Order: sequence, then structure tokens, then C-alpha cells
Amino acid sequence: MFITDNNRKFITLLLCSVLLFLLGNHVVSLTNPDEVFYAGTAREMAQQKTWLVPYLFGQPQFEKPILTYWLIRAAFMVFGTTAFAARFFMSIFAMIGVLGVYFLCVRAYNDRKKAFLCAFVLMSGALYIGLARTVFTDMIFSIFIGLSLGAFYLGYSNRWWKPAGVTLFFVFSGLAVLTKGLYGLTMPLGAAVLFLLLRRELKFLWCRYSALGALLFCLIAVPWYAFVTIKFGRVFIDEFWVNDHVRRLLEAEHAHNDKWYFYPGSVLACFFPWTLFTAASFGYLFGRLKEKAASPFYWFLACWIVTVFAQVQFAHSKLVSYIFPVFPAVAILTGDFLREVLAGAAARAKVFAGITLAFFCFLPPVIVAAAFKFPGYVSRPQLVCGVMAVFFIILLAQLWAVMKNVRLFPYAVAFNMAFLFFTVLAFDPYADGFVASRGAGEYLKAEYPAANGVLCSKMLVRGVRYYSGKEVGVLKLGGGDFFSAHPIPFLDSKDELLEYLKDRTEVLAVLERKDLQKAREVLKGRYDCILLKEFGSQLVARFVPVKLNVVK
Repeated sequence: MFITDNNRKFITLLLCSVLLFLLGNHVVSLTNPDEVFYAGTAREMAQQKTWLVPYLFGQPQFEKPILTYWLIRAAFMVFGTTAFAARFFMSIFAMIGVLGVYFLCVRAYNDRKKAFLCAFVLMSGALYIGLARTVFTDMIFSIFIGLSLGAFYLGYSNRWWKPAGVTLFFVFSGLAVLTKGLYGLTMPLGAAVLFLLLRRELKFLWCRYSALGALLFCLIAVPWYAFVTIKFGRVFIDEFWVNDHVRRLLEAEHAHNDKWYFYPGSVLACFFPWTLFTAASFGYLFGRLKEKAASPFYWFLACWIVTVFAQVQFAHSKLVSYIFPVFPAVAILTGDFLREVLAGAAARAKVFAGITLAFFCFLPPVIVAAAFKFPGYVSRPQLVCGVMAVFFIILLAQLWAVMKNVRLFPYAVAFNMAFLFFTVLAFDPYADGFVASRGAGEYLKAEYPAANGVLCSKMLVRGVRYYSGKEVGVLKLGGGDFFSAHPIPFLDSKDELLEYLKDRTEVLAVLERKDLQKAREVLKGRYDCILLKEFGSQLVARFVPVKLNVVK
């Protein structure tokens, strides 16, 4: 009886976040190539007994700043070196993001139902759930950006909050810089300055709280960068600033993504199942901004969205996760529009809800067809068929119920996302060999403990290193090098491969099928490629000189 409506909404969001972000994080092994990159760096830092220098393949590496590695290493110290530990802080930050959006919207809208829906949309979006369970820097970085801008707006909208709001604006920005680099400053500062220029209130930041915040920003963000610059000089500058900042602006790491529509399309697709509402919400925002008495909050959201888009859109290197800092703002806008739709004309609400649920109805037959077409990913496609049949019946029942009472729609959507996610999670272990190198790495560690110098496909090399602990090299005949070079052998020609194998009586390899086939063609008549074990799409093999193999 002591639980108020506000507390009930807060508790609901918290419990749902635990369910969607944290539960079952141990089930799937750390995946190739990125999760094992971050987890492997944190583990090698511990092995090197350093908290300040990231290590991978036994050498310092500077693709990302230090904060994410600190968090992963701390989780390893508490929970052990496990997949759950590696993903723990990504899940925690995802929860913080959901609750932060709720708190910000309560203050901005003075409408707890709307605030709940805004946080609910963010929590149940497909990409948000995915990144909450994946070891990337992007969840942590984006939540720091969101907390920075949220603190700024709270300080702007309520002068009692100004001292804390302005100070925290700079503090969270400093933590974002320590997570992913200069965007941690330019994104929140750019959005805040643009908003204040449009409001003709730039003097808001000209205060002693900004001076204090700037000092704290420097104390948080500068020392580590100063340390590695002094210690490593050009090595750090060339990799972190030139390669990972300037070069990504000018050169596409993934050429097929370098399209003008990549980020707008990614935002809409990755907000599934709210895509229809998200698309419509941009028109809703434009209408709000045209009103003479438009709330400053809408201008603030517009500045947030425009600033993030402007800073990533024109870079040639594009990945879906790069646009992720815009997601809290877009979720707020989508939740706002969803609230207006549900509170408005029932006919329009039923159209939006019906289209969304109808799209869900296409998923069961697609999933069943995929299970039978790609049986290696699931061990029991018949069971998948049965589960999807039940899900389809549930969807039909939802359609009927929502047409009777359209306000049930958000809860039906959230249930569907949870159902789909945990269904995939239940079958994911059978696909481990397609996404992770745990099986191959542990096999090599157990069966060939003394062997070293394992050749791997490019996508697998970090995972094999992580799970086997062995020295590794890349075999990619005719392939390109890493965007950020690694201090390991990279064999991309016949001559390099033969030179590497020369004078070796045996070389182990973990390769994708196409890479093993190319190796067999190149080595035909000189070396036998003996298949030892298959783990999904990963083949463990031995390369043995033909004469030596005949003698054996």
C-alpha cells in the first residue's frame, strides 16, 4: 500500500530491464570478432598487471580509450572471467539509460504515463536489447551522452537544478570521452550550444558552474590521454587519433555501408517493433516545432537528433552502432507520439497497432522456414516449428484483444519482443560454432596444449586467441588486412603461406570453410590439410608436409 503510481512504474521498468538485459547473459559464448576483442583486452591487461595500457596479442593496442576495459576487468574480478561478467556493465548501463529517460521525461512532460511509454519504447527496441547484451563501447558511451544532455536540460528547465545540471553535463561528457573519444565532447556540447543559440540564451553556460564542470571534465578525461601520449608518443597518436578518428572520416571501413540513407534507415529498422511510430514521430516533431508556443523540450530533442546525425553522417566509415547516441532522444519522441495516438482517436490507434502486430505475424513462418533451411543453427527445427505455431496463435489473440482495447497494445508488443528474444536465446547455444570460437579454442587447448602458432580466418583470430590462449596468425589468401593493424602474422598470398610453413612439421588452423578450401588448393601436392574437428562453420585442421605425412 506504500507503493505509489510513480514507484510502480519505476519498479516495472527496473524489473523488465533486468529481464531483457541481464537474465541469461551467460548462455551465449563471447562472439567474434568484437566481444572477444574487448574481453580479451581486459584480460590481457590483468595478465600484464596494468590498469593504464590496453593490451591485445601481447602488445599495447589503442583502438579505444580505457574506461570500458576498466569496467570489464572490474567485473572479471567480481564474477570471474565469464561471458556474464564481460557483458555485465553493458546491461547495467542499459538499465541506467531506461531509468534516466523516465526521470527526464517526468520532469520535462509532467506526465508519468508519457514518461513511462518513452522509457518503455527505448527498453524494448531491438538494437537497444541487442547492445545491452553485447560487449561494445557503444552502450556505455551513448548512455553517458544521454546522461550529459539530460543533466543539461534539467538544469536549463529548472534553475534550482542548474548547479548540478551544468556540472554533471561536463562530468558525464568527460566520462564519454574516456569511453570512446572526442565525440564524447562534441556531441553533447554541440547539441547544447545549438539549442541555446536557437533559444538565444547562450549566456546560460557562461557561469561559474561551467567553470567547475570544465575543471572536472579535464580531471576525468585528460590524465589518461596525457599518460599514453607521453609514454607511447607517435604509436598512440597514429593509431587512436589518425587511424581511428581522421581515417574513419575519410575512408570507409565497410564500403557497402557508405550510403547517405544508411543511418536514417538504420534508426527506423533498429527501433523495431516501434518502426511505424518512430517514422511518424518525426512528422509529429515537425508539427510541434511549428507551434508558436512549442515546448523548449521539443527544440532540445531536435537539436540532440540533428547534432548526432550531423557528426556521423558525413564520415565514410559507417556502422549501425555509431548512430546509437541518438536513440534515447528518438525513443522519447516515439513514446511521446505513441501516448498521443493511444490517447486520441481510437480508429487511428487501431490502424497503427494493427499494422505493427500484423508484421509480427509474418515472423513465425519466416523463422520456421529459416530453421529448416539452415538446420546447422538449431538442433531441433521441429521444436522451433511448434514454438512458432504457439506464438502465431498468441499473435492472433493479441490482434483480437487490441482491437477491443487498443491500450493493451504496448504490453502486447513488449511481450512479443521478450518471447522472440528468449526463444532465440534458448536455441543460440546450438549456433555457438557459427558466432563464437569457444569450441575450437577449447579443443586446441585440451588436445594440443603444447602447440602454438595457430592460423585462423580473419574473423576468428581474436576468438581463437581468447579461448585457446595460443599465439595466432591470420590466413586470408587474397584478403585485406585489418583496418587497425594487429601485431600478428597476416598471410594473404601463396608465397607468404609457404614461407610460414617452411621447416614446420605441423601447423594447426581454425578456418572458415572457404579459407580452408583456398589453402588446400594452394598447398596441393606439398602439404596435406587434415580436418580434425568441426564446430559449426569453423573447421580445425592440421597442415602437414606430404612426405612427412606419408612416413607417418
